Amino acid sequence: MTDIVIERVVDWQDTDAAGHYHHSTVVRWVEAAEAALLDRIGLRWLFGRIPRVRYEVDYLERLWFGDTASISLSVGNVGRSSLRYDFIITRIPAVTQPSLPEPSTIAARGVLTAAHVPNADRGSMPWPDNIAAALRGAPLPDFGSAESNRQPPEFEPTSTRRL
Repeated sequence: MTDIVIERVVDWQDTDAAGHYHHSTVVRWVEAAEAALLDRIGLRWLFGRIPRVRYEVDYLERLWFGDTASISLSVGNVGRSSLRYDFIITRIPAVTQPSLPEPSTIAARGVLTAAHVPNADRGSMPWPDNIAAALRGAPLPDFGSAESNRQPPEFEPTSTRRL
């Protein structure tokens, strides 16, 4: 399956009054990892076409202001018209004594499910075979220059509806 790991430092705005990371921080980090993953596999243009339909998190340990978090995101399952991401967020310990490395601590883990909705007027639709294959790790066909990361012609918007 397709996966990515990014790192984030727990900033002041990521914490709550108790001084540890706020629950909403996790979804922002997961979405940042998703953006990096989709960009890397050439599917950045899916944003706006993959709304979230489920989000579940187990908060296991606290992360504090100044901690470094590792966000590991993987495509857990590509269904007919949905996509499940699995994620694990761990604390990356500061190395105080290189001869005694501390184990990483799992702070949160969960799943985020998105539906494939290429046209808001029609609801969810099945993934095209090439997109499903790319989400599973197969290379995406070249639809233009790599720098453009643009969508293939069959995904041009068909609705001018504004929200």
